[in-house]
Amino acid sequence: MFLERISSLLICLKMATWRAPMLGILFFLCWAATIHAEYLKYKDPSQPVEVRVNDLLSRMTLAEKIGQMTQIERENASDQVLTDYFIGSILSGGGSVPAPRASAKDWMNMINQFQSACLSTRLGIPMIYGIDAVHGHNNVYNATIFPHNVGLGATRDPDLVKRIGIATALEVRATGIPYAFAPCIAVCRDPRWGRCYESYSEDHSIVQAMTQVILGLQGDLPANYTKNFPYVSGKNNVAACAKHFVGDGGTQNGINENNTIIDLKGLLSIHMPAYYDAIAKGVSTVMVSYSSWNGVKMHANRHLVNNFLKRKLGFQGFVISDWQGIDRITSPPDANYTYSVQMSINAGIDMVMVPFDYAGFINTLTSLVKKKVISMNRIDDAVRRILRVKFVMGLFENPLPDFSLADQIGKEEHRELAREAVRKSLVLLKNGKDSHKPLLPLSKKAGKILVAGSHADNLGYQCGGWTIEWQGSSGRITGGTTILEAIRSTVDPSTSVVFSENPDADFVKSNHFSYAIVVVGEPPYAETAGDSLNLTIPEPGPTTIRTVCGVVKCVVVVVSGRPVVIEPYLSVMDALVAAWLPGSEGQGVADVLYGDYGFTGKLPRTWFKSVEQLPMNVGDKNYDPLFPFGYGLTTKPNLGHR
Repeated sequence: MFLERISSLLICLKMATWRAPMLGILFFLCWAATIHAEYLKYKDPSQPVEVRVNDLLSRMTLAEKIGQMTQIERENASDQVLTDYFIGSILSGGGSVPAPRASAKDWMNMINQFQSACLSTRLGIPMIYGIDAVHGHNNVYNATIFPHNVGLGATRDPDLVKRIGIATALEVRATGIPYAFAPCIAVCRDPRWGRCYESYSEDHSIVQAMTQVILGLQGDLPANYTKNFPYVSGKNNVAACAKHFVGDGGTQNGINENNTIIDLKGLLSIHMPAYYDAIAKGVSTVMVSYSSWNGVKMHANRHLVNNFLKRKLGFQGFVISDWQGIDRITSPPDANYTYSVQMSINAGIDMVMVPFDYAGFINTLTSLVKKKVISMNRIDDAVRRILRVKFVMGLFENPLPDFSLADQIGKEEHRELAREAVRKSLVLLKNGKDSHKPLLPLSKKAGKILVAGSHADNLGYQCGGWTIEWQGSSGRITGGTTILEAIRSTVDPSTSVVFSENPDADFVKSNHFSYAIVVVGEPPYAETAGDSLNLTIPEPGPTTIRTVCGVVKCVVVVVSGRPVVIEPYLSVMDALVAAWLPGSEGQGVADVLYGDYGFTGKLPRTWFKSVEQLPMNVGDKNYDPLFPFGYGLTTKPNLGHR
């Protein structure tokens, strides 16, 4: 670029010798042309990331900087809003989609429109679009839905989780989205918490091992990797987000967004270790928790966010708030919004999720900066981190969706991977009323079998919360295979499969079934809606268990996001399987029930006898579980069945 400018001036001077009287005018015009063609370092991909960041930052106005710190909901992202406010990021909340059952191309067309508006601004800074892809690309119709994290914790297989990260990244990129709000690396210490299924385990060492998913989402670190720096390998990978910093799984009584009461040693030894691993793996962003630590809201905790995460741990990516997270610094929320903005930004939050009132946030933050309540150094730190991630992930070079990836959504290889994950996640808790007479694996060649229960033929229940809708839903909400469908496709063609969701005892007795499979569990839920002080399986689940298992040999398959009350019914069952929330590929359940593969899963959580024991975790005094942490019977595959 520099040589081009010199060449341009020389040509102008040569022209000037031909027409001396015009020298002044020509020189002025040529000088103006060279100014117009000014070399912009931030647009040069050959420059080091930090050089590009500093160059761009030096050109930005306060309005442009604060715009970069603002993330809004897609519903509010009109061209005018994006350009007037210089918006730096857009997100889809749970269930927020361009259209019902939107295709990959629908998503990409939407992203294209948003990005084109952002690129049209003075500096052309691309926006970054984020979405909750927490067990596959779960907002998107026909995407592969993997087991929720609690099930993956049961696999004890970090390589499997990494492969799931790779597949998820591809499906997210297939919709033009470069940023996933995953993984959740909470250490759930109380199953009464409504987000417990988003946690891999009550044991931080398992959660640490499962941070391998970050290398799947973002790509493997290169040999010359700069320590603690954000990293995204390429256009088939996404920026990841470790969440929710920190202690979200340790709240009192398992109440979502509540207070985590624990000393610093406990916080650092239980809830913090997975963040060390995530940062070492180059995680690009960290999301702050709604919860408090010893009475201090994490969104306002300068000691932990700014001083510990950024300074002590050396995290170089950006810190993002949760959905309207800063509003909840006060109780009730929004009681003093100016205070909330001041406390959160000064605590070290860089990008703020303000889905709706973006104008209020921008105006408030602008006023606080002009009054010197928030320093320009703090603003520059935030924007520097955001731009760093955008440059690292190649967003300036490849800001628009790659339509060639559209066929990655729900593709067969990903569904086979999900099926493998289901198989490995299943935990066998009981197998036969007499240990010498196991029920499993089941016979494929039986005369007539019964499949019962509310969860046997309900894909939405199988997937749980954070699936298509924020809270999940019932029925055939997306593509996939129910457990009933899987059973029917697995047994011998001569076997009669009878489905009755909640049969009465006379029906069960009169049909002379060879055995029964009862599939019951929790309905879908997410976050606070899932908080439960009783952890009971809702009716008619318990009634179905008693009715069916009281008459015929039965295996009970529990579909749940956590251990639930099961002891009162245990004696009547012949076999018991914890299937967690297996996702869209129910065939994985049938694969193991029928012995094509053996049971290998181990409990990632302690299974309590009664809720009065909670919280109870491995290593506690008076540890007296129904099934201990790490428990899981094994079976060998019946190779003759395959």
